[in-house]
This record gives sequence, structure tokens and C-alpha cells, in this order.
Amino acid sequence: MPRQPDPDLENRILKAAQVLWKRGGDKALTLRAVARAAGTNTPAVYRRFRDRQDLVRGLLLHTAGRMRRNFEAGGTIEEIAETYVDWAMRDPHEYELFYTYGRELSPAKGHGKPRPIRESRPNFKFLEEQLAKQLGGSAEDHTRLALALWALLHGTTMLLLSKSIPDGHEEELRRACRAAVKTLLEEPGGFSAKSGGKARK
Repeated sequence: MPRQPDPDLENRILKAAQVLWKRGGDKALTLRAVARAAGTNTPAVYRRFRDRQDLVRGLLLHTAGRMRRNFEAGGTIEEIAETYVDWAMRDPHEYELFYTYGRELSPAKGHGKPRPIRESRPNFKFLEEQLAKQLGGSAEDHTRLALALWALLHGTTMLLLSKSIPDGHEEELRRACRAAVKTLLEEPGGFSAKSGGKARK
């Protein structure tokens, strides 16, 4: 009797890869180790992922999907911003993985004009769409504002994770980040793709 395909195997492989990354970082993430941790063999991993790079890309998309579900639980940009920093502080290994290999989600370099960032960062597109809902206009009107928010949140997160900020000032930094998010949302005109921008109604 032929062996039946395992519908949950890909998910097990991705979960095993995530656990290995948390335990041992980049060196631990080999296809052989992932196969062993997932309770399967290396050929089974290769049938689902072409190579290590493809596995990492799958892991990044898996992580981005979880991030998206967390973001969707928040109703406003302010809540999404809080969720972003909270997620990174709760799971710094996953955050490190995402920013170590984030370039793997980018389309291959071509000729001419760069492709929009939303094509390689699904959650960036989601942020643009949420900004359009909250501030008006189209998602494309808010690319610069979304970049500014991303830079602010990533910078805050890295200061906290690297412990570059003096002890005892962590909450002060979080408050400053919240105030900066609020200011960007109240005065978004300078970041709009259209001259004059969109003001909050």
C-alpha cells in the first residue's frame, strides 16, 4: 500500500526550523537538523523546499503571517505599533531571524525603477492600507508615512533589544515612541505622496 502524504508535514518542518533557530541561530538551521527535529527525513524536506534559502523564505512568510494576525487584532495604527514592539520583546529570536533574512522576501533585482516595497513585505502593504483607513486617501498615498513608522518602531525595538539605552529608561523610550507615532499620525502631510498630504479628519 502506498504511503499517504502527510498534510501537516510542511507546518511541522517550519515549526522545527523555528525552534532550531531559537536554540542555535544560523548554524543550527540545516536541512538535516530540521528534518530530524520534524520527525522526517531530508528528502521529504527537499520535496517541500528546494534548498535552505527556500526553507528560510518559507519560515519568514510563516512569521509574517503570525505577525499579520497579531496586527489585525489591533484596530488602530497606535495599537499596531504597540503590538510590533511587544512582539519583538516577547520573541527576540524570531525578530532577529526576520531582520537577518528579510532580504530573502525581496524580488530579484531587475533593471529600471525599483519595485514597490509592498510587493516584498506583505505587512508593509497592510500598514499602508490601515493608514488609508485611518487617515483617508489610498494606500499608495501613505508609503512614506509607513516607512517613517517602520523606521521609528524598528529603531525603538533595536535600542531595547540591544540594551543600548541605559537601565531604567526602557519605559521612557516606549513613551517617547508612542508620542512620536501620535505626532506622525496627527501631522502626516509631509509624508504624503501627494503635495499637501492628507490631514486627519
